[in-house]
Amino acid sequence: MKAAYDEIADWYAEEFLGAGDPLGIEGVLRGLLGEGAGPCLEIGCGTGVHARVVRELGWAPFGVDLSERMLRHARGRLPTLRADAARLPFADGRLPAVIAVMVHTDMPRYPQVLREAARVLRPGGLFVHVGVHPCFCGGFADRSDPGALVIRPGYRDSHWTRESWTDKGVRAKVGASHWPLSGLLNDFLAAGLTPERFEESGGPVPLVLAVRARKAQP
Repeated sequence: MKAAYDEIADWYAEEFLGAGDPLGIEGVLRGLLGEGAGPCLEIGCGTGVHARVVRELGWAPFGVDLSERMLRHARGRLPTLRADAARLPFADGRLPAVIAVMVHTDMPRYPQVLREAARVLRPGGLFVHVGVHPCFCGGFADRSDPGALVIRPGYRDSHWTRESWTDKGVRAKVGASHWPLSGLLNDFLAAGLTPERFEESGGPVPLVLAVRARKAQP
């Protein structure tokens, strides 16, 4: 499979990530993942920038990503493997924790990714999803005026688009998949992942929605 991020990996690592953490992603990840021990798989790990936080919490991070060029930037941050997140090359029921940080809009098969995350988690295992807010981010959301978010038709429909209110970000370059909130949360339930906590961050009108979920016990 061709990885869209191969074409923009250097820009992403050197310029896009150079802006720091304006959305408060690190704090959200810390709060939802919490302290632990054992391996923690990051799905769509990209350049590996979240490995430090995971390691500081006591976990042993490792990651998978489809983009070889993104993984070049991750080397030295965490062990990695090039793999399709919708077909994880790991055994059933082994991992205590899995995270997916700001990647679900990059994965047209995210419902399958959730099922794969649940498959590799052990019973009671922890899954943390941190992603762009489905209600307030997407081609239907005009954020060009910081004081007035405008929601156009299109939120209710699952779709893929390159539409974005800015040509400076990632979505205008690689596109995005969108699921309305109800669809996204129902996909968690269908995968056997039970949400137990939610967080929002990133401004007066949130840019980030995060979910902490557990794999059901037998």
